[in-house]
Amino acid sequence: MAGQLGKRYKCEVCGTEVLCIKSGPGQVTCCGKEVKLQEARPIPSSD
Repeated sequence: MAGQLGKRYKCEVCGTEVLCIKSGPGQVTCCGKEVKLQEARPIPSSD
């Protein structure tokens, strides 16, 4: 999976988080494995 601009990735081995600031070909890797795309965090309601 190529890095997607503005997306965050997290290494499940060491916990390192990466913010993609430039998209391009290739894979985002850490600790010798491809990192997982983090899900968007829900925004708290303003009630």
